[in-house]
Amino acid sequence: MEEKEVSRSSVFDKLFGGLNMSMLTVVLMAVGSAILTAVFLTVPLFKDTSFMQMGVTTEAWVLFAVVIMSNCKKPLESAVKTFLFFLISQPLIYLFQVPFTQDGFGIFRYYKYWFIITLLTFPAAFIGWFIKKKNWLSLLIFSPILCLLLFTAWGYFKNTVEAFPKHLIAALFCVGQTVLYVFVFTSDIKQKIAAFAIPAAGAVIYSLMTPEVGFITAVQLPNDPVLNETAVVTVSDTSVADVMVTIPEDDYVRIDAKKFGTTELTVTCGGNEYRYSLTIEKVDEKTNDVRIESIS
Repeated sequence: MEEKEVSRSSVFDKLFGGLNMSMLTVVLMAVGSAILTAVFLTVPLFKDTSFMQMGVTTEAWVLFAVVIMSNCKKPLESAVKTFLFFLISQPLIYLFQVPFTQDGFGIFRYYKYWFIITLLTFPAAFIGWFIKKKNWLSLLIFSPILCLLLFTAWGYFKNTVEAFPKHLIAALFCVGQTVLYVFVFTSDIKQKIAAFAIPAAGAVIYSLMTPEVGFITAVQLPNDPVLNETAVVTVSDTSVADVMVTIPEDDYVRIDAKKFGTTELTVTCGGNEYRYSLTIEKVDEKTNDVRIESIS
């Protein structure tokens, strides 16, 4: 039993501190992860599965970043190599999808979100390198990531309950990461307890402060846009809602509401672009209101 525990510990020590994280290794990781993500996003087998989430949400990329940071010798090295990993991998994901999407190179309009994340990785990885110290400062630095993982897991588990087994693997992946990081990057029982308690409390507080909704409706776009079956909708904040064109000849879009709030929509069709503001709000205990207004 003790031999098995030592073996597991040595594997984790190797993964989070025993690898040769050279520039070549970082580049190969970036290209490999980009190919894998593009496959998950383009192959119909993976549509609407946990694997497809690798190209939509951040939990898989947290793991890559932690592996890189924990195998660097200095904070600046951690920042440079993590930034390089994201700078290569994220645009490659879109480039690899170009031959398989009707948008062609237009798919790069979705890169803005990941470009912002890429820029943030430099300071984040510089600070994040100190998780290797395995002290209370490490725990403080890691807490926001643990909060993110637990909150994301909670959202996935709700999807699983509503439509089993949807996103079950993604939920377990987030929980597994949380447990793994607590095990690897803390040094005593007090830190381990705090490492679970702090993010759990943070995730609960955030969920209470962000009332969620869960309904689907169809709304007609204002100002009579000219649409056809090639129309594509881009949502600025997909945490508010997912939107897609359902009846192009009648200008209707399907709205999968996720939470109360406001976001912007951009509908692109045949070289034309239409911009709208989408608002989802609670009217009373039994009624929700969905409004779409044109942005001039």
